[in-house]
Amino acid sequence: KRELGITGGAPATAEAKRRTLLAKLARRRKNSAGLVAYRAGEPIGFVSLGPRYDFARIRNSKATPPVDEVAAWVIPCITVRRGHRGQGVALAMIRAAVDYAGRRGAPAVEAYPRADAKRVHDDFAFFGTDAMFRKAGFRRIRGVIRGLPKGWAPRVTMRRTIRNRAQTRAAAPAMIRAANRSR
Repeated sequence: KRELGITGGAPATAEAKRRTLLAKLARRRKNSAGLVAYRAGEPIGFVSLGPRYDFARIRNSKATPPVDEVAAWVIPCITVRRGHRGQGVALAMIRAAVDYAGRRGAPAVEAYPRADAKRVHDDFAFFGTDAMFRKAGFRRIRGVIRGLPKGWAPRVTMRRTIRNRAQTRAAAPAMIRAANRSR
């Protein structure tokens, strides 16, 4: 059975395993998404996004507590393949993510880029950088939180508002109720 890839009902191929994992994630996160950037039919970048309450690690993190009552969506991860970096791919993906979130009723989108150096090594830039989010219209709404445990990456909170303040406040209670129901 093992030679045929049949182990306890598990998918036989790597592709089938990926599809099964993605299906599980899709069931768990109702509104979250991942957007893929392509060039000449090849995937060259990925950005993850969704409502803050869909990401337990962000929702419960001491490094990224909510700033206010706005039911923001978040961009927890962005990556661009080597050989395609520095060409505006990340910026285009951030803008596409904001557009996607806005079309689904998000009042704002937040990001939590590292804040410990002007230049972040590519291997640690998956949070994005302050500069790329500023270019996409985000503004810093909170600096680094002091007193984080040793070894934690210092991050800032940046936000791009999609709707006006009155609409944001009106939408927040419904989104918070939905978040509480999903826990």
